[in-house]
Amino acid sequence: MIARTWRGWTAAADADRYLDYLEETGLREYRATPGNRGVLTLRGTDGDRTEFLLVSFWESMDAVRQFAGAEPEQAVFYSEDDRFLVERETRVRHYEVVSEDAPSDG
Repeated sequence: MIARTWRGWTAAADADRYLDYLEETGLREYRATPGNRGVLTLRGTDGDRTEFLLVSFWESMDAVRQFAGAEPEQAVFYSEDDRFLVERETRVRHYEVVSEDAPSDG
């Protein structure tokens, strides 16, 4: 399994609206792509900025390419990203998942 990570930052005041926008665009597209195994959406606010860290999980790099295209290291952006993002990574990182020990609710 492959983990793909990307980070972007919004103004803290825009964080909830950006999360809604993410659900409508990138997260929806992740889930609709064959070979996607899920996504974690993490967010943390520091002062007037909120960082979003997306960790998506894929069956293989071929599955990643189904989502990202021929250059999977390039981040995928959507039409309204410029409206929300004050900073963003333009390249993503890929990792081989070597352990799957999910946290428990207990």
